[in-house]
Amino acid sequence: MPKYSVIVPIYNRPDEMAELLESLTLQTYKNFEVIVLEDNSPNKCDLIVESFKDRLDARYFFIPGTDRSYRRNYGMEQAKGEYFILFDSDCVIPSGYFDAVEAGLRAEPADCFGGPDNADDSFSDMQKAVNYSMTSFFTTGGIRGGAQQMEKFNPRSFNMGISRKAFEVTKGFRSMIGEDIDFSLRVRENGMETKLYRNAFVYHKRRVDLRRFFWQVNTFGKSRIVLTKAHPGSLKAVHTLPVFFVLGHVLLLLFSLRTPIWLLFIAFYVLLIFTDSWIKNKSLKIALLSVATAYTQLFGYGIGFLDEAFTGRASRKMKEQESMYKL
Repeated sequence: MPKYSVIVPIYNRPDEMAELLESLTLQTYKNFEVIVLEDNSPNKCDLIVESFKDRLDARYFFIPGTDRSYRRNYGMEQAKGEYFILFDSDCVIPSGYFDAVEAGLRAEPADCFGGPDNADDSFSDMQKAVNYSMTSFFTTGGIRGGAQQMEKFNPRSFNMGISRKAFEVTKGFRSMIGEDIDFSLRVRENGMETKLYRNAFVYHKRRVDLRRFFWQVNTFGKSRIVLTKAHPGSLKAVHTLPVFFVLGHVLLLLFSLRTPIWLLFIAFYVLLIFTDSWIKNKSLKIALLSVATAYTQLFGYGIGFLDEAFTGRASRKMKEQESMYKL
């Protein structure tokens, strides 16, 4: 019986699935199975999963017309493992990942755990810039598992471990945006622990340009309001920083129309991001791209947060989805 069951929902990304499965064949720890759950994709990955069955204990399920939460829950229902490991399809897993998880569980047992996301040397400059903006303390406050954190760690579904007990108690993921944070919060509300295992990182190979990145983080901003309604008291100061960033920049630009010296505040932040990224990535191009991705992230998130706070559209959609799945 495998100790771990890897759960991967996927839609129309066969090349990513091949990369992820290849990285799993290289794990030094072998006691795990892989469960792939696909929506109604134009380019299915069933044959790719089949091609790895001589090297991995892998199963494939085709479940059309479902969202990620439904497929993850279905995968965990089918799983044989003691723990479920959730990855996004655009992740590549370092060979020592499960060794790091084993060490983490021995040192700090938890029913829900996760690790950071990193950029591999093979990533494109844009991917490294996006990774910087998603993980830097100066953009996210370290809430994605970095060296510093401004809130209690909530494992995210791109790299999340769940005990069978946690799944049975919570009944799994709900159909909503921010479903992974919602799950982490419900784990703690039921008296169980969430932990960060810093060495259990993954390479998150986001395939995004600035436009798609904006809409991705815009959804994150909307989800924070949805989560606040679902879990009163869960909103922390760090979650509102992008909103103040957006409003602050609007005011600074207005003030600068009369007194240009206000632009120095914006210039200081740009220089801070540029310098920090340059030091970390050792690349002038990535540093310049990091300024663009940082502003895309903060404005996308802040605008999404304000949009949902005033319109409540995502919250209404969540209720409609819940009603649909009950039927």
